[in-house]
Amino acid sequence: MNFQKICVIGLGYIGLPTASTFAAHGIKVLGVDINSQIIETINQGKIHIHEPGLLEEVQKAVQSGNFKAATKPEEADAFIIAVPTPFQANQFGEYNGLTYKLADMRAVTSAAESIVPFLKKGNLVVLESTSPPRTTVDLVAPILARSGLVAGRDFHLAYSPERVLPGQIMRELIENARVIGGVTPESAQAGSDLYATFVKGQIIQTDATTAEMVKLMENTYRDVNIAIANEFSRLADKFGVDVWEAISLANLHPRVKILNPGPGVGGHCISVDPWFFVESAPELTPLIYHARKVNDAQPHFVVKLVQRALGSLNGKRIAALGLAYKPDVDDLRESPANEVVEILGHEGAQVKAWEPFKPDANMPGIDMASSLEDALKDADAIVLLVKHTEFSKLNPVEIAKKTKARIVIDTVNGWNKEAWKNAGFTLFHLGDGKSFIIHPSHLPRTASAG
Repeated sequence: MNFQKICVIGLGYIGLPTASTFAAHGIKVLGVDINSQIIETINQGKIHIHEPGLLEEVQKAVQSGNFKAATKPEEADAFIIAVPTPFQANQFGEYNGLTYKLADMRAVTSAAESIVPFLKKGNLVVLESTSPPRTTVDLVAPILARSGLVAGRDFHLAYSPERVLPGQIMRELIENARVIGGVTPESAQAGSDLYATFVKGQIIQTDATTAEMVKLMENTYRDVNIAIANEFSRLADKFGVDVWEAISLANLHPRVKILNPGPGVGGHCISVDPWFFVESAPELTPLIYHARKVNDAQPHFVVKLVQRALGSLNGKRIAALGLAYKPDVDDLRESPANEVVEILGHEGAQVKAWEPFKPDANMPGIDMASSLEDALKDADAIVLLVKHTEFSKLNPVEIAKKTKARIVIDTVNGWNKEAWKNAGFTLFHLGDGKSFIIHPSHLPRTASAG
């Protein structure tokens, strides 16, 4: 197929990089978003999210005239839906007494409905939003049929999941393998023709529901593996073992690759996608369900760790470093770090959080520091929640000059225990039961052994 103009609906972490990349390869692109402020920002050649290389790509695309943004779609050769699929607020499913989260598909529904007035014979529609199995055929196709056209006969319809890593999106969009699932083989081929515009990785064609399941399987696999790592961290804490040492030794086995524990699992993929399987087939997913429950409970385990380190949380001032769901990104969606901070506050602690990648974030219920120094100034303890590179590089000797805090809780294995101990801190590690067996020589120099 020949694509002269495409319409990308949803200009977030996936839609905006995708739109600007198509524009960079000579296709006219209309980016659509319901947020008028985002539209204004993009049309000025600016961006509203942090992603290395994205600003330069958007600026070039806008300046070339190939890319513009608007609040409503227009006629095009292809339409790409890249809108969020979060959870339904305060709505849950139930099966045999177990409750599970439900996908909120309103944005996908609205995006599909917005295409209907502009859909023509021969068009291609691609859903990229991560969705429960059969969304393409059971939700999107019937909506588009309101145009009087039939998917697979009059126009092409496909599902193609994004499979990129935040922080490397601009490169991985081009280099990663791409799965295209069509409602017919011809639809899969049309999708393949579209993405071949810029994709250098392998493009694999399949059916739409298989493509939906592939994306969910990838993230569910990781979620289950993180869950076992988090359970290992709890066991190591109970048995007086350093889980980080134990994992490194276990991973010497050629067929073992245990992932790292942490304060939980966040982001709009790994912490969300497994629930789509559970929602679609709760009777078949006990392992997936319980892995999700383990990871969702990890922030509470971290709070108990902080409480043990401090003796009590009531009135304690805590500097929380990092709110993003993973290192070196500004994405705070579904972040376990946010939940840790909120729980600490509910338990009586006075928490000041510093997130260098989103310093101006407005987080309800969270006291945002204006700088690292502001967070540390009056703190009784420091909690490392995200392994941002700049946090890993902090010099404990210099930090000791900026705060009276001498207790540090590292939940992500970001700091060297000996370096912080030598600088006068007592450092507690998530999953390190040994760190709670405190020899008097390990106490801070400013503390009294009695």
